Amino acid sequence: MLADVELAKAYRLLNHGPTVLVSSAAGGRRNVMAAAWAMPLDFDPPKVLVVIDKSTYSRELIEQSGEFILNIPCRAQAAQVVQVGSETGRDDDKFAASGLAALPAQRVAAPRVAGCIAYLECKVVPEPHNQQRYDLFIGEVVAAQADDAVFSAGHWHFEDADASQRSLHYIAGGAFFATGEAFSVA
Repeated sequence: MLADVELAKAYRLLNHGPTVLVSSAAGGRRNVMAAAWAMPLDFDPPKVLVVIDKSTYSRELIEQSGEFILNIPCRAQAAQVVQVGSETGRDDDKFAASGLAALPAQRVAAPRVAGCIAYLECKVVPEPHNQQRYDLFIGEVVAAQADDAVFSAGHWHFEDADASQRSLHYIAGGAFFATGEAFSVA
């Protein structure tokens, strides 16, 4: 079941470096793409960074709408992550083509990707120089939720979950790691 994540702790959803699905929508059109380069940036208000290449259809939609969602997929969705990261949505609906279902978001018009283990709904913080030169988008997190089977009390706890619910970490060429064993150093 999804539970709200305190915005002051929303950065923890990305702190372990998962691959994300970036969903966007504008003018009655929608898209989803995979991104390996996303990270937390700031705490108050919470902000994230994501690289969105100039050539992508998602970039067009994000620039038009000023918002996006970072969806954190799980191992069970790995094949779909590769598919939406390898095809354009300019001519076809990648949600339909990949079998991913779109769900309504809480605070933005972009759709959530069903089955993901966490969601960060974001409004773009305009930084034209960074966007044009580095393809770098800053998003202020306006809503965050996570599956309480793997994230609660402000922490991930994958060791208690089925292996298919672990987050993905992209290496290259279709190769991933899934989040592994948790441990602490006192």
